Amino acid sequence: MTKEQAKKRIDELNNLTDYYAKKYYDDDNPEISDFEYDMLMVELRNLEKEYPEFISKDSLTQHVGGHVKEGFEKVTHEVPLQSLQDVFNYEELEAFDERTKKALEASEVDYVVETKIDGLSVSLEYIKGNFVRGATRGNGLVGENITENLKTIPHIPKTLTEPVTITVRGEVFIGTEDFEKMNEERLENEESLFANARNAAAGSLRQLDSSITASRPLDIFIFNVQKSEDIQFKSHFESLKYLKKLGFNVNPVVKLVKSIPEALEEIEKIGENRYSLSFGIDGAVIKVDDLKQREILGTNYKTPKWAIAYKYPPEKKETVLREIKLQVGRTGVITPLAILDPVKVAGSTISKTTLHNEDFIKSKDLRVGDHVVIQKAGDVIPEIVEVITSKRNGSEIEFKMPDKCPICNADVVREEGEAAYRCIGIECPAKLSRNIIHFASREAMNILGLGENIIEELLDRGLIKNIADLYELTNEDFESMKKNGKKFAQNLIDSINMSRSNDLYRLITGLGIRNIGVKAAKSLAKNFKTMDNLMKAEVEELVGIDDMGEIMAKSVYDFFREPQTIDLIERFKMLGLNMTAYEEEGVDNRFEGMTFVLTGALEEYSRKEAEDIIEKFGGKASSSVSKNTTYVLAGEESGSKLDKAQKLGIKVISEKDFNEMIK
Repeated sequence: MTKEQAKKRIDELNNLTDYYAKKYYDDDNPEISDFEYDMLMVELRNLEKEYPEFISKDSLTQHVGGHVKEGFEKVTHEVPLQSLQDVFNYEELEAFDERTKKALEASEVDYVVETKIDGLSVSLEYIKGNFVRGATRGNGLVGENITENLKTIPHIPKTLTEPVTITVRGEVFIGTEDFEKMNEERLENEESLFANARNAAAGSLRQLDSSITASRPLDIFIFNVQKSEDIQFKSHFESLKYLKKLGFNVNPVVKLVKSIPEALEEIEKIGENRYSLSFGIDGAVIKVDDLKQREILGTNYKTPKWAIAYKYPPEKKETVLREIKLQVGRTGVITPLAILDPVKVAGSTISKTTLHNEDFIKSKDLRVGDHVVIQKAGDVIPEIVEVITSKRNGSEIEFKMPDKCPICNADVVREEGEAAYRCIGIECPAKLSRNIIHFASREAMNILGLGENIIEELLDRGLIKNIADLYELTNEDFESMKKNGKKFAQNLIDSINMSRSNDLYRLITGLGIRNIGVKAAKSLAKNFKTMDNLMKAEVEELVGIDDMGEIMAKSVYDFFREPQTIDLIERFKMLGLNMTAYEEEGVDNRFEGMTFVLTGALEEYSRKEAEDIIEKFGGKASSSVSKNTTYVLAGEESGSKLDKAQKLGIKVISEKDFNEMIK
């Protein structure tokens, strides 16, 4: 490689590692596996070693990845939270040992071998035994103050067993079983899956709302004393014992060894047992035990010279793709599922895995009958990484997504710009629970008291099989759900009956038409007046309505031509539901043609309430400031939107001004 080629590749690697590090550390949304990222860093490190004149101060070999997230207070670490040098074979570990012994002029060195927990590194500060502050690692020098979020983690003691002033470092993580449950729930709710447990933990911990953090199954292992004012330790192993005595949840896999051969044995043992652990690891760490020897060895800018991390390669296995089944989720998304010959990977037997969508299948050129290679992403989620095309014999079958729902036979659509195919059948059994919950919700038919748990119980008992069945329920159906349930039943029946006379826009909202929210439902009701008119509308008529784009119009058109929809509407008519839009008396359109942007916290209104008022007076509420913005309504702690409005010369109004405008 010439110098010019080396310079070009180093620049490419710096750009790539910067991008992937941002996705990993800052966005908690990695785009490549840890192993792929590690290999890029190894290549960069080797090239910089060969061509040191091209080392940039911004290279990730020179500093820790990660930045402080907007919204968090910055914390400067008194003792930097450094990262570790990664190695991938035993020869490099032996070389580390030789360098260490040479620098210490010692024949052997005591090491501590620990599991490298796959989570988010944090520091915890205690004054006289009381937890006062916690922070993320950030870039190693400056992190984020996440004290309130850390207080929600049960294994972080608020008070220590002794009144010491100490700063410790730990790793926040989500256990393997908890992580799998989280992803199962997200799959069921058709939310994007967490790529791995580390990013799930990081995303959970870096929430501005600590109640979200509290709802996640976070745990922590403490693995280092950063600073101690009251007690001086001689060795790392000794300090870990003391941390346990103080009440900390200390890394459970820790072994003191007397030489590098013993350390290698322990690393091998950890590797063999890694899949039986209740938490994820991404390697093993070897640390010099003697703290005075650590001082002699010192540190580089980014990494200590007294520790090193061994990274285990991901385990891959070959199997056969026997079948592609289809799952219909609660919002109608149809997901292809690979049925595989069972094979043991990373400690568990894999017989199926999601194929995400049709685009994924096409990108891999997957066919039923193919020999495939699978691995567990982040050692947790099974995925197909490769097709062995050389083993094809011509009997393999190409896959095509269906035109009809495999459960209810309704039409399946794929909207422009989306990867997912969806069933649009309103009575599809797979979607029924969510459809009824939405139908009864406050923004739709507003059936007070009919919450998710009651709906689920009605379905479990077989009392309802579709949305219209709600209007044929009796007091007796509800009374048995609660002790002394007569009043409870009557309140629900009254609420259901009241909803029959709702304005047409509420019924349109309740139908859950794809891409149609309350605002669009109001426009449809206002323009077409009756449900019959709306059901007959052509795409061209629908597109002519304000704020109704082609995708929205096509969604409405397709929905009302589905036999399930037509049958449901006819039944609604028989049950006495209102099918007509109410005439608005004395309409006040004082904000017509105006666009408002809200920023900061208001005292009298929630953001939703303020937006409803703006729309009631004919105005429009937008989420972003542009030259078309009429007013920016600014509350407490207004952010970048206020700055942008001032730069563009857009009028900024206070809550007091807003109240004057709506009197």
